[in-house]
Amino acid sequence: MGRATAVLLAKLGANVMVAGLDRQHLLDALHDIKTVATGNVHGVLADLSTESGIEKLFADAAASFGKLDVLVNNAALPFGNAEEGNYTDWSRIVSTNLLAYIACSAEAVKIMDGDGHIVNIGSMSADVREETGSVYVATKSGVQGFSEAFRKATNKQGIKVTLIEPGAVDTDMQPQSGTEKLKMVTAMEMLTADDVAASILYCLSQPKRCDVVELKIRPHLQRI
Repeated sequence: MGRATAVLLAKLGANVMVAGLDRQHLLDALHDIKTVATGNVHGVLADLSTESGIEKLFADAAASFGKLDVLVNNAALPFGNAEEGNYTDWSRIVSTNLLAYIACSAEAVKIMDGDGHIVNIGSMSADVREETGSVYVATKSGVQGFSEAFRKATNKQGIKVTLIEPGAVDTDMQPQSGTEKLKMVTAMEMLTADDVAASILYCLSQPKRCDVVELKIRPHLQRI
């Protein structure tokens, strides 16, 4: 979803910076983005579950852009129930899926100069609360609550906060094979990353007076 969003915005002329945890994945994403970009494109290899990784990202953003207009919080890892892991496992999931959103949002506000837009990618799991994913559900419920409260705190500064909660999306987080996911997309039971990117663009494209506070998007035939 992050790559698809970066490609779409870069194609429209935005200067783009993406962060990646895996070097090859980051290089692949940068290749796709630069193929269509008309503005500047930057990549940062950083672990956003750590304080040092977030510091690195925003130091590079400040140096490259000076002022930040848009932040899309999208980093996330899947996980099942609490009884399936240990403290170290839970800590990494919470740090990636929730704490990184909080920290990145706080850092973004510092260089948005009173005018910007933060988009948090949540999940339908915040509402559905599947019994098979209590740890993941906890993080996405936290993103939901954080987004609502943070918007109230920052909109006085001219900063928008939008929460987007997709249903099933054809990404690496889904357990099915590539062929199975393609069949589900064709059957309208799964979204594509491009669908989510389009929803982000819609939210970013609204006039200053209009805030899309929360947007829920679902595959047409996903049974929820």
